[in-house]
Amino acid sequence: MKRSIVILICLFLTSQIVGFAADVIDPDLVLYFDYEEFTATHVIEKSGNGYDGKINGNVKQSNDGKFGKAGQFASGSFLDLDGPNVDPDHIPTEGMSIVAWINVESIADMAIFNARAKDGTWLVHPEARKEGIYRWLARGHNPGKTLFEIKSGVNKANEWVHYAGTFSREAAIAYLYINGEKVGEDKARLPDPIAGDWGQGARVGYNIDNNRPFNGLMDELNVWKRGLTEEEVNSIMNEGIIEFLAVDSRDKLATKWGKLKTSK
Repeated sequence: MKRSIVILICLFLTSQIVGFAADVIDPDLVLYFDYEEFTATHVIEKSGNGYDGKINGNVKQSNDGKFGKAGQFASGSFLDLDGPNVDPDHIPTEGMSIVAWINVESIADMAIFNARAKDGTWLVHPEARKEGIYRWLARGHNPGKTLFEIKSGVNKANEWVHYAGTFSREAAIAYLYINGEKVGEDKARLPDPIAGDWGQGARVGYNIDNNRPFNGLMDELNVWKRGLTEEEVNSIMNEGIIEFLAVDSRDKLATKWGKLKTSK
């Protein structure tokens, strides 16, 4: 209990001193689903941005999560994030990371998260694949501008696997981490940004064209508008997103106080 209070205090103080909005837990965190809170129609999204996922089909809460509870997806079910109405400032273009714990029921093509731009560009593909691998891909706007594509790792069913795909446009490189280990990388093939809208929709667990349904458990899904470092990926994997953000907040708080003290 004391540890939770300390974490909350650190997050609150950092939001006030560093200048973050008090209800947004990190300015680069676009989406965060911990699957701890469901309503009759939605899964509550915890980044502070308010992008609750509308349940389509059979998505229910499971007690068998990696951290607490998880989302259990029946094949063909998904969370609709109302992509056309996502704030343009929240769309990752200069960098992107998609991180989640997944426990799939079979070796098949399964989408973790998917978005499609209004011009038809398939934005991003973080997937478990039927070939027995994982995939990480993103595109710029059409025609067909693939920025990077990684297919690597060993897709495993009926066990928890940590998936993390990262990309930095500035560094011009993408990485795929499975269970905290780097399994693949790809240098940016083009200098373009990632496509800058989700105009045809954004979903968790099912592609926009109703293909590659996720079937199994998902926990701690977080989507960022920057490329996380390998250290950050492992911190999130081992500690969970709240503890990771609390440590990050404490570091920022110490830095800010140091600046205030030296400026006197």
